[in-house]
Amino acid sequence: MSQSRVSVNLISMPLLFAALALSACSKKPPEGLPPAPGDNMNYYDSSSGPIKGSQEDFLANVAADRIFFDTDRSNVDSTDQEILRSQAAWLVANPSVRIRVEGHCDERGTREYNLALGERRANAAKNYLSTMGVELSRISVVSYGKERPDALGSDETAWGLNRRAVTVTVR
Repeated sequence: MSQSRVSVNLISMPLLFAALALSACSKKPPEGLPPAPGDNMNYYDSSSGPIKGSQEDFLANVAADRIFFDTDRSNVDSTDQEILRSQAAWLVANPSVRIRVEGHCDERGTREYNLALGERRANAAKNYLSTMGVELSRISVVSYGKERPDALGSDETAWGLNRRAVTVTVR
């Protein structure tokens, strides 16, 4: 053997042993994939359904999680009142649950106008819930304006679905 082959083999051997040692220490692959972000598996008990106080429990036991508004309006009408009474009854029965009311608008109007209108809508729902016995300290509000549409489109159907206040449980 030539001198250069011997020195290459002497250098290669420790690297080969290090690579083998590291590969022998590798972990076993996981048996399954973790749940996707936002997956609701943590909110269900396989034997009894939604876990009490979770968003899924809320959705299963209230008339709806959202109310809708007319163009440029933030008043709570009789249909909205019925939905909010249902939400309030659930919230009174689950006193440790905190909620966030999210105000939304359709795509028309400036960003600033829609942020202010979304806040008025969220506050209208919050104030009605408080008159039904839900403590104000349990309710936060946020306005997304026109930034998070529920329905895509530039017609009255889409606009009507986007003019809303949505109640979300907070953990």
